[in-house]
Amino acid sequence: MNDSVFDRRRFLAASSAIAAGVLVGAPAIGRAANPHVLPALPYGDSGLEPVISAKTIGFHYGKHHKGYVDNLNKLVAGTELADQPLAKVVAATAGNADKVAIFNNAAQVWNHTFYWNGMKPGGGGKPAGEIGKRIDQDFGSFENFRKEFVGAALGQFGSGWAWLATDGRSLKVVKTLNAENPMTQGLKPLLTIDVWEHAYYLDYQNRRKDFVEASLDRLVNWAFAERNLKTQGTPPGPGGNVQ
Repeated sequence: MNDSVFDRRRFLAASSAIAAGVLVGAPAIGRAANPHVLPALPYGDSGLEPVISAKTIGFHYGKHHKGYVDNLNKLVAGTELADQPLAKVVAATAGNADKVAIFNNAAQVWNHTFYWNGMKPGGGGKPAGEIGKRIDQDFGSFENFRKEFVGAALGQFGSGWAWLATDGRSLKVVKTLNAENPMTQGLKPLLTIDVWEHAYYLDYQNRRKDFVEASLDRLVNWAFAERNLKTQGTPPGPGGNVQ
């Protein structure tokens, strides 16, 4: 990623408000040996069943997400990034060939925490409120948005993410590869679905489309997306040490 694509000043400006939405029950920030912690989930391991099983949550959150946190703490230990908030670590390492491993792990910690908070039991379907109005305005209808979002999720070759984001003027559906995040493109994420295989393979095998559609129809936390839309700067934050 070159400097024309990624502007650290825009990213940091967009990241100024992340700490505003602290997740209830999230562990306190540590600034000693392990400055980054694994935030608590906003529901139990079985809270998203039957769309996402407790077994998938156990592996995805308990192994993959935790692994990114553990790796990040090891990678920043003893460096100038050791005491930096997560968003600043992402901003400082994005597009830096010498810090790819740090960026990948830091961004994946942020992305996953944002992802968990963008779902809730009994969620999904067509949203009301301002987010519903904006979707109708910018996509023509919820059905058009749903089609475009599912298309982006399926069109992301290999691992990555599908996002609903805004550039401050209009809503956009974007897809990113691996650990990339729309904030590195000057956009503000509102909602995301993880399309890495570990997010769905235990439950859906190769049926990514079924997983994405079920997540949109039955799990999406539209109140979370609306809070992100209305908050100045970044999304109000997935919680924990994401700031």
